[in-house]
Order: sequence, then structure tokens, then C-alpha cells
Amino acid sequence: MPELLRMPEVATGSTSAVLSAWQVDIDQQYSAGDVVAVLETDKAVVDMEAEADGRIVHFLADGGQEVATGDPIAIWAGIGEEVADPQAAAQALGVGDAAGTVKIEAEQSAPQTSRQVQVAEVLVSAERIFASPIARRLAREAGLALESITGTGPNGRIRRRDVEAARASAPAGAPTAPVAPAVPTVAPSTSASGYREIPHTRLRRAIASRLTESKTTVPHFYLRGVAEVDALLDLRRQMNEGEDLRVSVNDFIVKAVAYAHAMVPEMNVIWTPDAMRQFDSVDISVAIATETGLVTPVVRGVTNLSLGQIAETTKDFAQRAKSGALKQSELEGGSISVSNLGMFGTQGFDAIINPPQSSILAVGAARETPVARDGAIAVGTTVEVSLSVDHRPIDGATAARWMQVFVNALENPAKMLR
Repeated sequence: MPELLRMPEVATGSTSAVLSAWQVDIDQQYSAGDVVAVLETDKAVVDMEAEADGRIVHFLADGGQEVATGDPIAIWAGIGEEVADPQAAAQALGVGDAAGTVKIEAEQSAPQTSRQVQVAEVLVSAERIFASPIARRLAREAGLALESITGTGPNGRIRRRDVEAARASAPAGAPTAPVAPAVPTVAPSTSASGYREIPHTRLRRAIASRLTESKTTVPHFYLRGVAEVDALLDLRRQMNEGEDLRVSVNDFIVKAVAYAHAMVPEMNVIWTPDAMRQFDSVDISVAIATETGLVTPVVRGVTNLSLGQIAETTKDFAQRAKSGALKQSELEGGSISVSNLGMFGTQGFDAIINPPQSSILAVGAARETPVARDGAIAVGTTVEVSLSVDHRPIDGATAARWMQVFVNALENPAKMLR
């Protein structure tokens, strides 16, 4: 018999996600493991895979809609299973009334939450123009009004190919709709106080909540170090000569972090309520700034990667982070993050740990400074780093040994390339 397809818990502790777009049409058969929908979290895009062979017989949520975790988003049936009346099936499953109006009802006769009521109102609205997020963006960039585009998706949903077709068929010089701003709508400035309010994005809210939790519940302590990187810069210059893929200073830093974690495995841990978890693989998050906020995708198995492979991975992450195409799985895991503000000329700073990780390395700019060599003053290129550490799983002496190994690796880069 038909069953409800529900919004999964996309990320640990998530309470909702945006149904970005369906990847199947009504009655289109799919197999277990096929992607049936694309979901969006605060930081990533997630493919929702089918758990069994089947087909969708009725949509309960459409593209661009935020749905609470556990709420139904569609009705599905097995391949070959006849469903003569999808509306009746919806009613039988508790998500429809006699008139066929879709309603998302809580199980066990519990009252509807405000979020569920809002979702139900959106579903029964006949005036809404359904379009995938990418279709809306492309239409906005092309100056096309959604009302003028015919959707070919389920229930007339406008998809990317519909916008591209409309753009291609539009006559030259034809008037277009005004292009909406790509930034969040802001409230008008008040003339009396001279300010305006910019609504929080989902990503900004997530960052605020996560870092507030970290700073108030994780006992941070800090270690600082200074490394001479002249040898590293010289090696980088040699490696990049004649190469299309260029290795950055940050790639060397990620490699040095992995080297230090391998030498001091007591740092490759996180704190959990029941035990201290020590990892076999060295997985490192790399902080990437986007227009909407900071994301930290994870480079996995760094000890087994060459500098070129690290450079290729981080470059791919940076490109996909800007377009919001990172997967949720790429944002989870690791025991340490690297946050580098050196490209902005920042001399040094302290970073907040990204839970549940146990440390984060803050990296400043490479600068020419006076250094002591063989009893004389010389000019060298140095980098200041600061390590923020969770004191629950890691003691100060352990972190100090790690810092010593890390700085030595930066100053003798050939050592970590063996």
C-alpha cells in the first residue's frame, strides 16, 4: 500500500530543511539508492536517496519549501502497485480531508505546530508560482518574470530548463522584468535613527547558534607560535613553476597540521558525553568565506594526500562553496579546523572551536620581521599562529608538543613531504 515519504534528519540535530527540488516526476519509477530529491541545509546541498524501489504518486511539498524534520513530503508506492486515487490515499494516510485538500497533520493526534500549519497553507495556495531555487535565480538574472514562463515539472513547477528555454526564445530587445537584488531584502532606513535592519539568513543564524554554544560550553585555552617560512616559500615557488595547479601557503599549512596530528595522535580526538573519540584518519576542516557566511568542508585522509591533491581538493571546495553546492557529508567530521586570514593582512587572531571538533588553528599573514640567526639579527618571513583547544579531551602539555611539531614542520617543509 502507499506510504508517506518524510523529510529526513539531514544533519545531526537538524529540525528542518528546504526541499530544493524533486529529481523525479509523478509515476516515474526509481530504484533504491536513486536520488529522488535535493535538500538544502544551512550550509550545504544534500541528495535524498530512495530507500527502496518505487515511484512517487503524489507530492505533498514543492521546490523551495522549508519542511520540518519528520513531516511528510510525498506519497510513494511500490513499482506495479496501482493507486487509482492519490487524494484518497493521502486522506487514508492522514494528510488529506474529504475535499482532497492536503494537510500535514502531526501523528498520534498531536496538535499541529505553527511550522506545520504554515506548510499546509503554502500547499493549498493556488496563487503560488512553483519554481526551483536555481530556476528563480536564473530568471532573476535574465530579467524574466516567472509568470511568463511555462513550467514543465510536476504540478507545473518551473525548472532550470524552462528558464533557459524562455531566455533563448525571448526576442532581442524584448522588455524584461526588473532584476531583483541578489542580497537579502532590507528594511527601509529610519530617518530618525539612521539605520536599517538586514534579516538574518539561515546560514548566519546557524553560525551564531553554533559558535555561541561553542564559546559558552567548550572550555577553550590558547597556544601561540611563530614560524619562519622562508624555506617553505622557496619550496612552494619551485613546486609552482610551470604548473597549472598552484599550491598555496594554506595547502602547506593543512599538510603540516596533518603531519603534527600524525606525530601527536592525542590531538586527533573529540569529546563526547560518554568517551573520548580518537580517530585513525586525519581529517581537517578548511574554513571558506562565502557571501552568505563561513563554511568548513573537510579534507579527508590528509596524511595520505600530496600537496597537489590537497590544493585540488580545497580549490574544488572553494568553488562549490560559493555556489552553495557543498554536500552535507563534506561538512561533517574531522577533529581540527584551519582558519587563515593571512590574505587579508591580519597579523594574528584567536578562533572559536567548531564543535564537536576539539581545536582550531588561526593563521595570520606572512610578514618580514627581524629574526635572530647565529647570534645576529636578520630579516625573515614569519607567520603567527594561534591554536584554540578544548581542554576536556586535550591537556596543555599535549597541545604544546603538537605546536612544537607543527612549527618545526613549517620551518622544515621537506620533512613533512617524506
